[in-house]
Amino acid sequence: MAINKVVNHSTMSHGAMRNCLEYVLREEKLREHYKEILGPYAPEEITPFEVYQTWLEEKKLWDKDNGRMYAHNIISFHGDEKVTPAEVLEIGKEFAEKFFPDHQSVIAVHQDKDHLHCHIVTNSVSYIDGLKLHQSKKDLEQQKVFTNNLCLGRGLTIAEKGKHFDGTPIEQGEIIAWSKDKYNLLINDSKKSFVVDCAIALMDVIPISASREEFISGMKEKGWTVDWTDKRKHIVFQNENGDKVRDTNIEKTFAGLQVNKEALINEFERQNESRLCDNRADEERESSAELIPADFERYYEEVESAIAGIGGGGSVRSNSETDSGESSEGRDDRRSEESDTDRLVRDVRAEISNSRTQSRDLISAERKSVDRERERRLEEQRRAHEQERAAEARRKAHHHSGPSL
Repeated sequence: MAINKVVNHSTMSHGAMRNCLEYVLREEKLREHYKEILGPYAPEEITPFEVYQTWLEEKKLWDKDNGRMYAHNIISFHGDEKVTPAEVLEIGKEFAEKFFPDHQSVIAVHQDKDHLHCHIVTNSVSYIDGLKLHQSKKDLEQQKVFTNNLCLGRGLTIAEKGKHFDGTPIEQGEIIAWSKDKYNLLINDSKKSFVVDCAIALMDVIPISASREEFISGMKEKGWTVDWTDKRKHIVFQNENGDKVRDTNIEKTFAGLQVNKEALINEFERQNESRLCDNRADEERESSAELIPADFERYYEEVESAIAGIGGGGSVRSNSETDSGESSEGRDDRRSEESDTDRLVRDVRAEISNSRTQSRDLISAERKSVDRERERRLEEQRRAHEQERAAEARRKAHHHSGPSL
């Protein structure tokens, strides 16, 4: 796995160019002396002094002995990558020939670390036409793609977004700062880093926020104010000491921690949907366990018990009197009374059934009303999020359109 890096330290002086060449061609770093130079170069040996003098003469020839003196690229390989110093040198040469074809370059493979890496230092003035070297963001992206293709062609691994060299995923919040100084600061002194403090606060607040207001309030409780306005592209977080952190800094430093406006708005919508589903599930469990309140159910049971006693008592008395040999006229009178009692029991039971149905209907109607209210609030939040997105889109469009003619 190869990583491209452009060194942007001061490159505007003769001293800076001389120091860079001395470092890149240092003997204790080269060990097996895998180094090569491209472009016009008369001396037999590749030394920092001879390279410096040759490049200086080229600059003076074209009257370009000012401004940026050189470009410095590094191609670094993982310590477990099965690559040889000779292959690294060849990759460095192909890289320089592709992107700096008309410029003098020196390529040197360093073997003093637990991973191989090559330095490519290039004279900023072309020996063909004297034009100065310029590298844009697009060029840097093309360099990355080209290096990956060089690795694939040799059976080497390439860097995959969100994964380590061994293919395991980078966990959310894991420090991935590309700057070595910044990485060491965060790793070795994380307790004193306000950037880490901000990231920890964000990881605590984001999962429990369903709106921008909740998010800002949660961050305030953690000691961070949030500057989130439609006029600005980025969100800025500031602690009580006045230390400021931009959302892009957090995203570049901590893997998987998305804190830009669009990502947060999407997360708020997801939290709203999740809360609505959770509330519905709770209500369904409650209604299935006890659709009719307990007090009403106990009342119905007591009435049912009393009705059963009335019906049972009449039946027992009728049987007892039948055994004692009562007259047929008496039995007819009791049948009439029993018929009236049965009708009363049926009427009461019908009333209980109707009452239960009405109770269920009332509870169901109340639940639907609550659901409608939640849906209404959720829709209002969605509209608010859409308005925020539209405002952000308008701001971007205005930013890119430039002044009108």
